[in-house]
Amino acid sequence: MTSLSMVYIILYYIAFAILLGGFLFKIWRFAKTPAPLVIVGTPGAKSGIGTAARVASDALLFRSLFRGNRWIWVGAYCFHFGLLFLIFRHLRYFVWPLPMWYSQVEQLVGVTGGIMVVIGIVWLLGRRFFHARTRYISAFSDYFVLFLLLAIAASGLLIKFRVRTDIIAVKTFMLGLARLHPQPVPADPWFLLHFSLVLALLVYFPFSKLMHAGGIFFSPTRNQIDWTRSTERRHVSPFENTKSA
Repeated sequence: MTSLSMVYIILYYIAFAILLGGFLFKIWRFAKTPAPLVIVGTPGAKSGIGTAARVASDALLFRSLFRGNRWIWVGAYCFHFGLLFLIFRHLRYFVWPLPMWYSQVEQLVGVTGGIMVVIGIVWLLGRRFFHARTRYISAFSDYFVLFLLLAIAASGLLIKFRVRTDIIAVKTFMLGLARLHPQPVPADPWFLLHFSLVLALLVYFPFSKLMHAGGIFFSPTRNQIDWTRSTERRHVSPFENTKSA
């Protein structure tokens, strides 16, 4: 095992631990944050099933974004579902064996996902560069994460179409990491660049706005039942002192 392999193996496990620990900690913080008032937008769902459907529609279909700005919705939907396709495509590096049907569709899904992610990021970057109001409220972190994701997608497509790497060595390395039995890292510089960018994303994820992936399920405007119109139930804040002074 070379020193380069040891460095990347250690970095991977550190990055994964930061991602998992940071993500769970943020979810715990979201769940523990008090929501003493019913602030759901009226009219809202008046039952638990309706509330679950509203959260699902926002998480899967981006309903609120679609109703607010359909042009942004196009770019966001393209990016998010392209990312989903890429995750599906990369299962081949972490899972073995895979079903027969997977090998028949994973190439098409992966290439389509990579192109969709690049188009979606360029779309969202264009909005931040050319829309005056969005550009005014954009911070460095907004640009950083988009350029990081763009670099990951572009380097992956480059490896796919231009600078071929040893896929067998890559799969052996990634399977070894997943099974806690590390193998030597491929020495290909383009793969190392792509892998390093992914590690940077794993570390950055829990501390960035990307945490909306989990936070959307804890948004009070989405996950609360609309009791404000109900005559059968009165909302009482859990922090209200009901005892007489």
